[in-house]
Formats: sequence, structure tokens, C-alpha cells
Amino acid sequence: MDGNAIVYCQGAFNTPNGKTAHGLVRFTKRYHVLSVIDSAYAGSDAGEVLDGKPKGIPVVDSLTSAIKRAEKEGIKPSYFVIGLAPDGGRLNADAREVVKYALEAGLNVDCGLHDFLTEDPVFMELASKKEVTIRDVRKPPHRKDLHFFTGNIEKVDCLKLAVLGTDSALGKRTTAWIIVNGLIEKGYKSEIIGTGQTAWMQGAKYSMILDSVVNDFLSGEIEYAIYSAWKNEHPDVIVIEGQGSLMNPAYPGGYEILAAGRPDYVILQHAPARKEYDGFPGYPIQPVNQQINAIEVISGKKVIAVTLNHENIKREDIPKVCKNLESETGLPVFDVLYHGSKGLLDVIEPLIKQQKTK
Repeated sequence: MDGNAIVYCQGAFNTPNGKTAHGLVRFTKRYHVLSVIDSAYAGSDAGEVLDGKPKGIPVVDSLTSAIKRAEKEGIKPSYFVIGLAPDGGRLNADAREVVKYALEAGLNVDCGLHDFLTEDPVFMELASKKEVTIRDVRKPPHRKDLHFFTGNIEKVDCLKLAVLGTDSALGKRTTAWIIVNGLIEKGYKSEIIGTGQTAWMQGAKYSMILDSVVNDFLSGEIEYAIYSAWKNEHPDVIVIEGQGSLMNPAYPGGYEILAAGRPDYVILQHAPARKEYDGFPGYPIQPVNQQINAIEVISGKKVIAVTLNHENIKREDIPKVCKNLESETGLPVFDVLYHGSKGLLDVIEPLIKQQKTK
């Protein structure tokens, strides 16, 4: 664990643009999250706002309030983590001012956006003066450090599952972590392959940030992360976090994971109440069965379950929505965020045992 963190999510918490903060509230091995900044929910418990389950992480109205609260509790914050995930990955002017304040307060800054703070001379001068670090999590690796596809993926003989989705900002990473942690609790060795900045911030040991890699090396980086996890950890299961969706016009993703990661099965995350691609009105999401068919045609592998994103669905209606989606797809459907991983793990466990007998 790197240290105590204050997560900045002003104006975006509990929206798709706050998904990095959401991930850190739900689970992280990298930080001890002290608080989340968003004045719209100040005074609330971050977990209560997201999932109706208290996490003991307060939402505060400003960085000043966050620091004062930590000091009052006798805790020294060490990291300021930008929990925003806006379209295009750009940092707005107000947020940049808060970053300056964080550096002046002696906090290390972690940023997962496409705006690289390490390229800003003002930020770097402040960081040097205060002897703190700035990490641009999404900064592309040097080409000399990248890996080309080798075929080593064929040596990986444990069960490989990919969690793909019908849209971006849908909960694929959260579902992947829930599967991994659930399998670990049941005694299986399980590893997640992170493919975005949030998974890295949550402490995924084997990860690459898909949208920051030069295209020629994308397949190789996916393969290298999976192969490394298999070779070093000898897991029973590897779960690969998906990105975007196959048919998303702004964030097409998943093909490389299917082609290079070569999962044995796919789990599909879906939000039935979401009719258009997130942030792009006028672009309707293709029907779930069409997306399932696309995955299966491209990969030659089966989608074995659908996991529900329950946004804009009343809690009491979730069982009915799951049942309707089961009828529509012919697949088992689970809301793992509300109901836990048991049902989905009951689907996965026989596949692990089957893989071991091959």
C-alpha cells in the first residue's frame, strides 16, 4: 500500500465520469482512502451514495476540508488522487488549481488522465520544492519497454475469463474484481489483468493501460501481462478486465482482448436501462443478443453469463429485470454488486475443474 489518499471527484461522483473514484471507494490495495471530494454529496458516506452500503469513507466539499478532517483524526494524508474519468481524459481548469493546492500541501499526486501533469512546469516545480512526486498513470511506456506478440499465450493453461461489456463506464472492472476476490475466498488462486488506469490504482499487480499503448504493441502487452501472471503466480483462474465495447463508436474495445488474450469464456456486463452509448446521444446501443453474437463470432468462445449494471433500475425491480434478461439471452444473469458473487461463481467453478482435467 502506497499511503493514505484523498480522492478528488468534484462534480462527477456517482456519475460515469467518476468511475475511477468509484473503484477506489469500492476496493483498492494501493491506498487507504481517507475521503472523497465532491461538494454535491458532502456529508455523505461514499459507499452509501454509490451502493447503499456504508464504507466509512466520508465525502467532503473541498481539499481543505479533507486535510482538516484527516488531521483531526490524527491521520496524515500522503496522496491526492484524481478520481475523475471525463470523456477525452482532460483535466479542467478548476481541478488544475486544486492540484496546485495539493502539491503546496505536500501531497503526492496520482493522475490517470491523458493530461500529463509531469509535463507542466508549474506542477513539476512545486513538486520539486515540496519533495513530492507526480505520477501520470496513463503516460505511454517507452517503446523499448513494450512487448510484441510472441504466441506465449498458448502456454497459459489455466482458465481465462474476460469481462467485456456493451458500453464503456459500465462496471466491467468492478465485476472482474468481485469475481477474483470471490474465487480467492473460495480457495482458488486468481489474478486480475488490469487494462485501465483505475485497475492500476486499485493495485492490480499485472496490468497494462490499453488506451496508452502504441497499437503495434497492444496485443503483445495484453499477452505479456497474462503470461507473466500465469508464469509467476500459477493461478487457477485469470480474469481480464474489458475496455469500452466492441461496437462503441468512441471507445471501441474488446477485440484485442479476444484476439491476443484468447479467453476461454466471456462474461458480458450490460445496463438494460441504458439505451445510448454513454456520453453520445444519438448512438443507440446495439441489442444485447447482437453484441453476444459479435463476441462469439469474433472469438469462437461462449458468453457464459450476463452481469447487470443496475443504473436507473429500482432495487426492487432488479430480480424481474434479471429474469427478463435471462429470457432474452438464454443465459444466467447476476447483479454481483447488490447480490454478491455466489451465483456467478457457481457457473465458473465447474469450468475451473474442467480446465484442470485437460
